[in-house]
Amino acid sequence: MLSLKDIKKDYVVGDSTVSALKGVSIDFRENEFVSILGPSGCGKTTLLNIIGGLDRYTSGDLNINGKSTKDFKDCDWDSYRNHSIGFVFQSYNLIPHQTVLSNVELALTLSGVSKSERRERAVKALEQVGLGDQLHKKPNQMSGGQMQRVAIARALVNEPDILLADEPTGALDTETSVQIMELLKSISKDKLIIMVTHNPELAMKYSSRIIKLLDGKVIDDSDPLDKNVVEPIKKPEKEPTKADKKAAKKERKKLKTSMSFLTALSLSRNNLMTKKARTLLTSFAGSIGIIGIALILSISNGVQLYIDQVQSDTLSSYPLQITKTTASIGEIMNTMAKNHEDSANHDKDKVYSQNAMGEMINTLMEETKVNNLEKFKKYLDDNSDLKDLTSDVQYTYATTLNVFTESDSGVMQVNPSTLLEDMGYMSSTQMEAMSMSGSMGGMGTDVWSEMIDNEELIDKQYDVIAGRLPEKYNEVVLVVDKNNEINDYVLYSLGLLDPSSLNGIVRRAMAGEDISVDSKQHVYTYDELLDLKFKVVPTPDFYKKKDGVWEDMTGDESYMKKAVANGTEISVVGILRPDEDASSASISGAIGYRHDLMTYLIDEVDNSEIVKEQIANPDIDVFTGLKFKTDENAADTDSSSEIVSDSTADTESKADKTADSSDTDKKAGLVAGDSSMEIPEGMTEEQYKALMEQSGASDTGELADMGMNAMGSMDMSAIQGGDMSSLTETQKKYIASLSDEQMELMKQMLKEQSDTNADQLANSGKYSTSNYDNNMKTLGYSVVEDPDSINIYPVDFASKEKIIDIIDDYNDSVGEEDKIEYTDYVGLMMSSITSIINAISYVLIAFVAISLVVSSIMIGIITYISVLERTKEIGILRSIGASKRDISRVFNAETVIVGFVAGALGIIISYLLTIPINMIIAHLTDVPIRASIPVSAAVILIAISVCLTLIAGLFPSRVAAKKDPVIALRTE
Repeated sequence: MLSLKDIKKDYVVGDSTVSALKGVSIDFRENEFVSILGPSGCGKTTLLNIIGGLDRYTSGDLNINGKSTKDFKDCDWDSYRNHSIGFVFQSYNLIPHQTVLSNVELALTLSGVSKSERRERAVKALEQVGLGDQLHKKPNQMSGGQMQRVAIARALVNEPDILLADEPTGALDTETSVQIMELLKSISKDKLIIMVTHNPELAMKYSSRIIKLLDGKVIDDSDPLDKNVVEPIKKPEKEPTKADKKAAKKERKKLKTSMSFLTALSLSRNNLMTKKARTLLTSFAGSIGIIGIALILSISNGVQLYIDQVQSDTLSSYPLQITKTTASIGEIMNTMAKNHEDSANHDKDKVYSQNAMGEMINTLMEETKVNNLEKFKKYLDDNSDLKDLTSDVQYTYATTLNVFTESDSGVMQVNPSTLLEDMGYMSSTQMEAMSMSGSMGGMGTDVWSEMIDNEELIDKQYDVIAGRLPEKYNEVVLVVDKNNEINDYVLYSLGLLDPSSLNGIVRRAMAGEDISVDSKQHVYTYDELLDLKFKVVPTPDFYKKKDGVWEDMTGDESYMKKAVANGTEISVVGILRPDEDASSASISGAIGYRHDLMTYLIDEVDNSEIVKEQIANPDIDVFTGLKFKTDENAADTDSSSEIVSDSTADTESKADKTADSSDTDKKAGLVAGDSSMEIPEGMTEEQYKALMEQSGASDTGELADMGMNAMGSMDMSAIQGGDMSSLTETQKKYIASLSDEQMELMKQMLKEQSDTNADQLANSGKYSTSNYDNNMKTLGYSVVEDPDSINIYPVDFASKEKIIDIIDDYNDSVGEEDKIEYTDYVGLMMSSITSIINAISYVLIAFVAISLVVSSIMIGIITYISVLERTKEIGILRSIGASKRDISRVFNAETVIVGFVAGALGIIISYLLTIPINMIIAHLTDVPIRASIPVSAAVILIAISVCLTLIAGLFPSRVAAKKDPVIALRTE
């Protein structure tokens, strides 16, 4: 089983060599109780350590089960100690910070035994030595004999083949010594026990074999195996196959010892708990650097959050704007400057003109570009990355949002606002320019604006102080300022104050008249404002068809009342107030409406009769009946083309017109019931009589007179369109008296008249001063797929740069005619601020990191001190089979614990310190900066603390791993 052959052990001390063992050869049986006797210094303990694998022999050979150990590596010796050897020491060598049960379990953890089996086997071993009721005690709570029993239980728990006992009774009284010897004797029935002792009496009484050593040599063996001659090792009958070698390798791997990191953590945690005060102070010292960095990050994060909010709020008011027609102002200025420099190449002996106006016009024409927004919109809609980079992508259209209010005095236009024009402050052209400025993020004249389609951003920027946010297209919100006030311009524009009192006030003031303006502060309840109602009227509803053309009826008060009454009702459903921390607001007007209101309005316009007619007749101006001027007919526009030169043709034309007019008059008289009228062309006498009999004209002329009088002032286009609301009572009575045939005749007459008028206008030789596109724009016609402008609202400046990259990618993928020009109103206004804040933060962190490194070095020193304090524990762990790597893992685990505690302590203290820091910031500044440590930063800082302490502990852990287990066991 175990055989020592000519074992020698030399120690080099300075320049001399000391021989501890001088050719010891001993063979042991599988189960016997062997006592080794000899004076101090004879080599007993050295022999025991070599047998136990704690020390290495200088020469000779140690055979285990017929296998030589000459080629054993460290891992083989570790496995040998763990699975084949059990140590019982004179000083017990129990780990003081572990319980009795944990001390016994420790050897099993290195063997990879499961927790449940480990617990079961440890309890059984302790019960075997009579300590089944002492499982959870610490070693310092037990007597010497009990501790030695624990040591024996630990030696037996892994069921080793050999039990090595080094002076097991040296520190015990006589009675306890007898108990321990009896226990060992009983164990020797199944195992080989080798005991080193100075007590010959105990050896004689309990041992089955006594070996005496003197000066490193065996001088006596009471029961040698075959007269102390080692039998030669039998060679295997056949060479091992590949399968045998593979199986042997697998078996060695299975027997390989390894301590789990959790076990290492448990050992280190228990050790640190015995030094709570020192551990806490060490962790606090290590946390100082973490606290400094965490506080810098918290303030930096607060500033960054504020900047992000400012960016988000600012960019919600100043988007990247792409209009259908655009011009690069920068390019225009550069071109004009270059042209000016080039034009100065002349002598200075005379004064020369400078073609500034011509250059400006030419440059403007060259740099003005029409963007293909229909194609670009499709590209944006198909881009999946855009959603994460933007708060919203808003499409605006040329369709005008016509909003009115109704009152007893009539209707008032609310949007587009005409208040400043009515006051005489500016012209309609200036008003239009101001409205465009408002759409670009400037100060416009309209109080109605489209809300950004991002409810989360609106929630951040506004507080809903009454009602709710709109959910339907016909719902809007009213926006007040931070003081719950509404500008009186808004009140006048919305009709809450009488705008007529301001009519011409600017002109009168400039003329020197005495004027007065209502300066009283008006108060409105939330309910009053939530009761506000408006009407939206599509632009085509302003027009009415008369005599074949469409007439603008906005000057007809009664018509406008009916048009507004038939409009779409809009309700105020909520009142918003800007959040105190919001630096900007996305709703530029006092009334915010949803995008789907515009979509609804576009559909209404597109489905109107006038728009359909204009689309069906793209060459004819529906407002005048004249043809649009085109390239083909442009040559016919001078005045001579308007006169028909052929007099015969002119006479014939006039005759035709006269005939047509006469026939129309006849039909009109017939409809009116006038029996004196001649029979119209195309009607027989019988048809004429029958028609007159139906009207009763053969009996009385009263109806005929009423009919002629009624038709004289009747709105014929109203009859043609079926609208009777504009007729007088007499006209309605007359219409009611007509038969179906007469009504059909009347409609035919009106259609013929309308067609004749339209044909006469279209063929008059004159041309409309407008064009098709202008007419469609006037009517508010839009196509959803082809917006008038696109407003892209980036989340922040970094996102804006990525969006610009997306636009550039689009421009690279299309031809020159489809490239997009955009306007960036914010530009680089704040983009450098984030870089500055980050740079300052990095510099401060770099300074504070020095303290973090210093504290890590200190933790490394503390860990080294811990290595010195736990030297004996290192020896114990090595004796039960722990490898050098396991020892390193134990101290690495200790540094991990200290680093984690330091990091967590630093984060907790930093969180507490942010409370007074925020109070100080709030007291000193009005800027809503809130210092806060991001969760991700806190986790990263703790990880950094762990990593730094782990790195700092690498050197002490390597020192621990290299310690000689024999020397370590001797350390007190």
